[in-house]
Amino acid sequence: MSDAYILIVDDEPDICTLVKEILEDEGFEVSTAENAEQAREARRARRPDLILLDIWMPDTDGISLLKEWASDSGLSTPVIMMSGHGTVETAVEATRLGAYDFLEKPLSTAKLLLTVKNALEIAQLKQENIGLKRTSGAVNEPVGRSPLMQNLREQVKRIAQHDTSVLLIGESGSGKEVYARYLHLSSNRREGPFVTVPIAGLTTANSAAELFGVEDGGQVHFGSLEQANGGTLFLEDIIDMDLGVQARLLSAMKHQSFLRVEGVAPVSINVRIIAATSHDPNRAVEDGLLREDLYYHLNVVPLEIPPLRSHRDDIPELLNYYIDQLATSEGLPYRRFTVGAQNRLRNYSWPGNIRELKNVVHRLLILGSGADIDQDEIDLSLGDTREQGDADIPSGFDLPLKEAREQFERSYLEHQLRETGGSMSKVAERVGLERTHLYRKIRALGIDPKRVTANSD
Repeated sequence: MSDAYILIVDDEPDICTLVKEILEDEGFEVSTAENAEQAREARRARRPDLILLDIWMPDTDGISLLKEWASDSGLSTPVIMMSGHGTVETAVEATRLGAYDFLEKPLSTAKLLLTVKNALEIAQLKQENIGLKRTSGAVNEPVGRSPLMQNLREQVKRIAQHDTSVLLIGESGSGKEVYARYLHLSSNRREGPFVTVPIAGLTTANSAAELFGVEDGGQVHFGSLEQANGGTLFLEDIIDMDLGVQARLLSAMKHQSFLRVEGVAPVSINVRIIAATSHDPNRAVEDGLLREDLYYHLNVVPLEIPPLRSHRDDIPELLNYYIDQLATSEGLPYRRFTVGAQNRLRNYSWPGNIRELKNVVHRLLILGSGADIDQDEIDLSLGDTREQGDADIPSGFDLPLKEAREQFERSYLEHQLRETGGSMSKVAERVGLERTHLYRKIRALGIDPKRVTANSD
């Protein structure tokens, strides 16, 4: 944390200068503010990793400023209060509002440095804990020893040494986030944050606020770009991003600065962008779903993530990995795949890729019994008996919501195309969509209207 950015807020210039020099000697980046207004402006201009805040100041006291920041975004950074005339009541109030600690003046250099170090370490641990909860069960390194996987890992390591944008292209469930995280951990940004933004889960209205943050009535809500400062921002489903937000993102990438929503001054950042898509980006550019200039900016280093069917030799290792992981994390019983079961899984097409494999293992550990998992149990789990009357579970109900929705939309629109003989105007009228939006939707889902109608004939 020696490169952390610290803001000192104190109306005594001598103290500001002294503390600034002490912290800079320790390798920290430091700025100062003499009053609350300057502190607000400094915090608005750049999100600090830690704030040293004096209580008694001429315009607004430190407790009031702390209360203002706490009501804003819940103190997104640790705050250490300082005072030469503090009381127990003041310290208690500061702690209640979320301050990390309270230092009395004159400051002890040893205590100052220890408190700063501890505050930064605890803040980092909290951030890592949030990340662990968010990615519980996530794989930090791609699993598999096939030549394809070994070559891909080496390729990621080489890419990681160059601080460029990366575009990951691969089918849904193929493990794009795993490769993004592995790239981050292999780079010189590994000590910085890794922030994931699922674009498909955001509405058009809040996607800009989520990425760039908001300034509202003097208060600041920090967005994902600032939270990822010094590290990596991973954008899932980049093609689902609104075109206006794509333009803002491109500008931020070019200049390493941006304006928050309703902001008036640019904010500087140092962030690596990794974007991912399960669609053909060239087709997305042609269809107007992805800005061409953003595509070229992201596509400095493209990385294609192979589907599971391209490296079936890794299936046994993946099965063992997920058994160990799920048994450890969820207390599920250890079970063993027989040779026949493994062979059945190696010959399965895996349309849902590694995500589907994990779901199958999870289901077998929860619902199965006995030490061994045989081929018959695999066939039941994969749904091979549905034709024999097991129709209680509709197709797609074992998929993640996004994939299930896409599967339904694809089947639904293909049905409408068959019913109307491929007439896009009739389909648009029947489904209640404007034709331009319908064209975008059909192309995004990979539907070929001519093929659908030809097959129906």
